[in-house]
Amino acid sequence: MTEKRFRGPRYVLATILIGVGAVALGVTATLYDRPSTTAAAAATDPLSAHISQLTQQLERVPGNARAWADLGGSYVELARVTGDPENYGNAQRALDRSLVLQPEANADALIGLGALANARHDFGPARGYAEQAVALRPTSADGYGVLIDALTQLGDADAATAAVQRMLALRPGVPSFTRAAYDLELHGRTAEARTALQMALAAANIPDQIAFCRYHLGELAFTTGDLAEAESQYRAGLLANPGSVALRQGQAKISAARGAIGEAITQYAALTEDAPLPEYLIEFGELLEAAGRPDEAAAKYQEVATRFDRLAAEGTTEYAGAALFAADHGDPAEAVRLAELEFGRRQFVLTADTLAWSLHKAGRDADALVLADRAASLGWRNATFAYHRGMILAALGRNTEAAAALTEAVQINPHFSPLHAPRAEAALDALLGAG
Repeated sequence: MTEKRFRGPRYVLATILIGVGAVALGVTATLYDRPSTTAAAAATDPLSAHISQLTQQLERVPGNARAWADLGGSYVELARVTGDPENYGNAQRALDRSLVLQPEANADALIGLGALANARHDFGPARGYAEQAVALRPTSADGYGVLIDALTQLGDADAATAAVQRMLALRPGVPSFTRAAYDLELHGRTAEARTALQMALAAANIPDQIAFCRYHLGELAFTTGDLAEAESQYRAGLLANPGSVALRQGQAKISAARGAIGEAITQYAALTEDAPLPEYLIEFGELLEAAGRPDEAAAKYQEVATRFDRLAAEGTTEYAGAALFAADHGDPAEAVRLAELEFGRRQFVLTADTLAWSLHKAGRDADALVLADRAASLGWRNATFAYHRGMILAALGRNTEAAAALTEAVQINPHFSPLHAPRAEAALDALLGAG
């Protein structure tokens, strides 16, 4: 590995603490989990209440461009929390109305459109909207937040880091610290990422913020194999926000990792009923498959396909998730097609890994290795990436390197998947036995 691969963010987190107490957080709604908006919860759900309040306000004063932009952003969040892509259409209509009312210098609508484009995985336009917003409002931390998310997913690591630095300077708080943490994690700087998340938690002052920070601290612990710390963070987060579907998913992963399969299945069943997001449904299906319940797994995978179809109908391009799903549970040729489409739009490490795995499943291992190496280029310690790379190397007969990569995968997180972690261990045992 070259030194360039580990050239990471240049900011020093210790310097960010200066003035945090004097800065208003002003956190945007698009960052936080809220209770699921099932029929039983809708009456008390603060996000639904906010949307209702805005709708009533706009019935009285329909010419309020800023309120239309706020409504659009709230619908983006509602789509993310509930998994219902129809809310993207509601968001688009509200944001378009804001622009009709104020076609010039409407930074609020541009920020909302950028968040909507990010949510739809349309990261190129998201960057464009964000760049227009920060040109109009150079001190908008929210605009920089949308820009960071787009730049990160587009694979422009240096520009993303620079935007994180700018956001930290403008508003050190939960949104900027958590984005800094992700930037650091992508560059393999896990301890510094944890510090950034702890700083975010220290800055959090409402339940949603606390839950959000606890969730990401739990995720960082889980991805490094520390189940006790992950469980502690997920539980603490649920004390702040008992309805958070993300934290409930964290608990379900812990149950599966500890071998409490029946409990995990029950948790995933409830979770996917409230939030039928494709990633949760895939995890549930793979848990069922690993538990020896193939018919139930197949039914769950059919639900996944339906969800992807619905997302596509609402303008959301989930090519990367759909490609991985096809690679593992469908047609490898279709996986390659989808992965190439996504990689053509954004050269992020996640899309490089997705294309690498899809090519491997299609028997194109020499091409796959080029992409797997690219996925590792930032230094992110990701067990799935290491597993994929190890299996590709094994298929190429490069057994020593394959064993090293698979060893890395199980050392980073031996519980990274109830279906794939055992396959990584079995492949490693076979390689070591052959050697």
